[in-house]
Amino acid sequence: MEVLLVPNYSRPVAVEASKAITEWLEGEGGVVRWAHDKKLDPKGFTTAEGCDLVVSLGGDGTLLRAAKIVGYSEVPILGLSFGHLGFLTGAGSDNVIGSVSDALAGEMHVSRRATLDVELDMVLPDGSDLTEHHFALNELALSRGAEGDMVEFDVSVSGTHIDRIRGDGFVVSTATGSTGYALASGGPFVHPDFKGMVCVPISPHTILARAFLTASSDVVELEMCEERPSERVAFVDGQIAHRGACVERATVRCGPGDVILLDGGSQSFYNSVSRVFYGRVRK
Repeated sequence: MEVLLVPNYSRPVAVEASKAITEWLEGEGGVVRWAHDKKLDPKGFTTAEGCDLVVSLGGDGTLLRAAKIVGYSEVPILGLSFGHLGFLTGAGSDNVIGSVSDALAGEMHVSRRATLDVELDMVLPDGSDLTEHHFALNELALSRGAEGDMVEFDVSVSGTHIDRIRGDGFVVSTATGSTGYALASGGPFVHPDFKGMVCVPISPHTILARAFLTASSDVVELEMCEERPSERVAFVDGQIAHRGACVERATVRCGPGDVILLDGGSQSFYNSVSRVFYGRVRK
């Protein structure tokens, strides 16, 4: 068995837990790899190829990093919570060895999460065109730039024009991402089993623009209006897509593979919603 560890290197407790898991797994005859430290090696590259399990040790941001490493390959991910929010992470940090053991033995609940394939058509500072594809577990957020000017864009779904919107931007998220930027922009909670997309305007300059859901087969297109040029920035799972580039069009569809998260059970989503967003105290 081969396991990839993705720790939050800025949290000593997460690093120490990674060392404990490494010692235990190697004692059991397993192979352990660690993802590179992005701060020490910003140009490093980590792959999950050949792994039986990926273990994220940190908060939701660390799990999103693990998901990006896995991509559409469907290598299972176990999230061990060492962060502040812990909405996506499926296990606590009190028994990391037991959690990893259960995951490798196939004794944890499997949650298949829809992903996004984001295609961005951009213009670089030198005037040349660039098209990139990005993986996302949470969302694409198309946003105004540092100058603060509002953006104006057309929203279409599967070839049907929905509206022309002025505002701060637009979020296209998965059900998993519905509890992130989409929720903060006024979108709904959506159960992870939903396979379509969640579309939410960001601070639209009208009370008529509302969030809506799509089918899993739909394609969402965001095309910037030439009549109102302004700086436009794309963020994919909270990370800027291409620094310095100006987005002309974003095309978003469901990804060709799911992300497989391992957690404590089918009710963990509602438990997390209650704990994180309603402040429920466990009895």
